[in-house]
Amino acid sequence: MLVLVAPGQGAQTPGFLTPWLDLPGAADRIAAWSDAIGLDLAHYGTRADADEIRDTAVAQPLLVAAGLLSAAALDASPSVVAGHSVGEITAAALAGVIDDEAALRFVRTRGLGMAEAAAVTETGMAALLGGDPDVTIPHLEKLGLTAANINGGGQIVAAGTTAQIAALEADKPEGVRRVVTLKVAGAFHTHHMAPAVEKLRAAVGDLTVSDPTVRYVSNADGHTVATGTEVIARLVGQVANPVRWDLCMETFQSLGVTALVELSPGGTLTGLAKRALPGVKTLALKTPDDLDTARALISEHAGA
Repeated sequence: MLVLVAPGQGAQTPGFLTPWLDLPGAADRIAAWSDAIGLDLAHYGTRADADEIRDTAVAQPLLVAAGLLSAAALDASPSVVAGHSVGEITAAALAGVIDDEAALRFVRTRGLGMAEAAAVTETGMAALLGGDPDVTIPHLEKLGLTAANINGGGQIVAAGTTAQIAALEADKPEGVRRVVTLKVAGAFHTHHMAPAVEKLRAAVGDLTVSDPTVRYVSNADGHTVATGTEVIARLVGQVANPVRWDLCMETFQSLGVTALVELSPGGTLTGLAKRALPGVKTLALKTPDDLDTARALISEHAGA
């Protein structure tokens, strides 16, 4: 059984889209999406520097575009789809809940709304490596931080003000080996993002929504979601609520997933899966050179 997963913000690196644009039709598709949302995705995916693509309003559409482009090139038929944070929009399109252009329009609204919310207060996020969640989460709460991403595989991401992040770096929870500040522009998946929720809620009325055609696993709680309206409601609410990727991986395991392929720019979620899902074959689509290996893996595991 195959699951396709899409990474969240922070996975982008300068120039990562460049090799994908050499595939037949890819440049035209990116150009059409760029026109639809008023953002030059080709520029940001090929020539922009790290600071430019750190901008939330840029990074989020870029990641969804890359995920959809790599999924089209792979042309797989997964049994399950899921996404981490903004990657859930990619997953919604792959499941047929919304079409590709609607996904890009939705994520453009999301990115702009979250960027505006992030500008209100100086906030950020930091990954904690190692430690016991039962110890780490109360420690974060004591510092006024939110466990915004509970990722499994020994990783929790804290979010809050920059002062709170600094306090965390000076006072790590017991058992945590490292605190790594993330290249994101705000405290995503916390109350700091509440204004973005309202913007998204106002925008969803224009969407044409269908029920998922494959199992769609929500990162709100790891549950499978059967209706398109519920998928969209969760996409709206998730910007201000924690991501429970640990529960998604538990669901993959309970469903009997045997292979996991991470769409471009892959790497983050496969790393977590290698630690949390022993026995599950994993592959990250970093460049088109990975497509043949991915197809071989899929031929062994798809179709359940």
